[in-house]
Amino acid sequence: MKKHIPNAITCLNLFAGCLALYFAFKGQLVYTAYLVGIASVLDFLDGMVARVLGAYSEIGKQLDSLADMVSFGVVPGTIMFILIQRTADTFLGFPIETVAFFGFLITIFSALRLAKFNIDTRQTTSFIGLPTPACTIFVASLPLVLEHGDLAHYAVILNPWVLVILTMLLSYLLVAELPLFALKFKNLNWQDNSVRFIFLILSVILVALLKFTAIPLIIVLYIVLSIIKKTSHS
Repeated sequence: MKKHIPNAITCLNLFAGCLALYFAFKGQLVYTAYLVGIASVLDFLDGMVARVLGAYSEIGKQLDSLADMVSFGVVPGTIMFILIQRTADTFLGFPIETVAFFGFLITIFSALRLAKFNIDTRQTTSFIGLPTPACTIFVASLPLVLEHGDLAHYAVILNPWVLVILTMLLSYLLVAELPLFALKFKNLNWQDNSVRFIFLILSVILVALLKFTAIPLIIVLYIVLSIIKKTSHS
């Protein structure tokens, strides 16, 4: 019985992703963002529960990737598609409705990322390339920043150049040969987990100061700290 518990949590992640898509296509991106948060928590929990129960299985691994492809592949591409549509009437002479499909580049590279992860034995305790949940959290935070921000946030985020460049950058980071640390604590020793503790402390400070605007900055912080950690160990 216990072997089915992680899979049930994974299915809830998938359901959250489906609901996120429903609200996205209704134009309610704030609800989509909240559901991405729920899916991210569930994605974290299914792995943690599997470890605690010793309930690893091959079907669980495949199910997790399939669920992630929806929640952290199709969803961020859809959010970016809708955001680009809201920026302008044209971009570089092309109708914005056509340019908006460029947002699904994130979906394509998320699929490549998940496929690579399943066969890459180097990614058992850390990551190579930006994890799809981190990419999705970044994209999903943009509607929250717009909802709770001011005109300056609108001017920056709802700019077709910004969103197109972000799409290309995130797509690249998903498959880049960039080592990134995982938030997995084997113990609470500072020496073994210094980068994780620093990341968590700075993240709390950013949220306290900037609220929703902190979310994309936290993803940037995660990448920067990983690069610093790699540099210091080279």
